[in-house]
Amino acid sequence: MTEQYGGTGHMAVLVNPASGRGSGAGGGHVAVDRLRERGVDVRVYQGVDAQETVELARKAVDEEPAVVLVAGGDGTISSVLQPVLEAGLPLAVIPGGTGNDLAREHGIPLGDPAAAADLALDGARKRVDTGIITGDDGTVRHFVTVLCAGLDSLTNERTNRMTWPTGPARYRIAVYAEWLRLRRFGYRLDPVDAPALAQDGYLLGIGLTRSYGGGVPICPHADPTDGLLDVTLVHAVGRFRFMAFDGLIKAGKHVERSDVTTLRTSAIRVEAPEGLVAYADGEYVGPLPVTVEARRQALTLCVPV
Repeated sequence: MTEQYGGTGHMAVLVNPASGRGSGAGGGHVAVDRLRERGVDVRVYQGVDAQETVELARKAVDEEPAVVLVAGGDGTISSVLQPVLEAGLPLAVIPGGTGNDLAREHGIPLGDPAAAADLALDGARKRVDTGIITGDDGTVRHFVTVLCAGLDSLTNERTNRMTWPTGPARYRIAVYAEWLRLRRFGYRLDPVDAPALAQDGYLLGIGLTRSYGGGVPICPHADPTDGLLDVTLVHAVGRFRFMAFDGLIKAGKHVERSDVTTLRTSAIRVEAPEGLVAYADGEYVGPLPVTVEARRQALTLCVPV
């Protein structure tokens, strides 16, 4: 932990209007009002969409704020992360996404943007890990929670393609449809500090934090400050045996089974059959193969004392 806000300099608030079906924008405005009530000089950067918010992030950082606040979900945070890291600025999170797993990991208030904004002033400064994903085509993306590739990422893909129904029902239908066509994937995992592993499986999670999808502990023993990736691979055990994993994963007990491989590493290359894509922080990354690296305590995060 490092010192709290010293009371000098303005704060920049980045608002993603697309997060959480508009909750990102609503929470951002509440946070701005709270900070101004407390006498803070606040500058607001809100684009018309997620892409413009990303473009405004660099402008916000160039104006040298004392703290950058991001109102949105995990995907918004990772999309604006590079300039924040380059400048070494503290980041405060106003949770406004669907999953908000970074906030869950660090005890940042959910559903209370005013209390989350207070952490920019009163919170401790904690150094936490970030990750970098590099595709074979050279594309690079930062992430802050979990990368997934398998049933999870295919479910995300299907959900994004569907136009009906709306809300949580759309995701549930996508899960059921992917389970009906459940496929095994021939993963090859090549960690930097251990022998390569080839294993057929249904899903793969690579976590800086414990959970994804709004609190599902796919990597239940992950430590967000140790500079390591927690890797969880669920083997191909058959459609009906796999049904039991739903409850086990939600309880974080799946890693106790012999048909689940876990390992820790600072970097790993992941290969799989053509057509399998990766998602990280709930957002599309791209097709495998990818190389994933942890950056130890690269980010300063405003957290509860």
